[in-house]
Amino acid sequence: MKRFHFKKSSFILCLFCGLILSSCYSFTASSLQADIETVNIKPFPNNTAYNPDLSQQFTVDLQNRFLQRTNLKGATENPDLIIEGEITGYEIAPTSIATPTTSAQSGNVIQAAQNKLTITVRVHYENVKYPDDSFDRTYTGEAVFNNDLSMQDIETGQVKIATERIINLIFNDIVANW
Repeated sequence: MKRFHFKKSSFILCLFCGLILSSCYSFTASSLQADIETVNIKPFPNNTAYNPDLSQQFTVDLQNRFLQRTNLKGATENPDLIIEGEITGYEIAPTSIATPTTSAQSGNVIQAAQNKLTITVRVHYENVKYPDDSFDRTYTGEAVFNNDLSMQDIETGQVKIATERIINLIFNDIVANW
């Protein structure tokens, strides 16, 4: 009987502490003010010579993130938030070198074992109701991959990884404001 009483009192103490702690700290998924209701995400032109579909893909993915994970509604006239920008960089560079191989025709051949795709996006964010929250920033997303991927595989898989990282950063800077 005494053992049960100890467990019951421990449970009550934990419950009481939990209630106290939860009243001291609250977490909200968004730091946007309650009167922010609409957003206009304009097309992000791709100002690089690569991946002609990147502009549309990036813009749609960014719009989906905001419209699906917030209570914001899309608006073209008098939006509370405006997000616009441009894709300014698209680069594939080697990150590690494979062991040199010897070829009878060309001597020693050095190849990249892994490459890195880097995409850079410049963003202008305007909060119409709270102008002090507005900013201009540049974001970079990367994806490392083996050298055996085709250009089509890079543009479908690795581009998605890099742009998702950029979209996460933009979303967190605007919505979470961490």
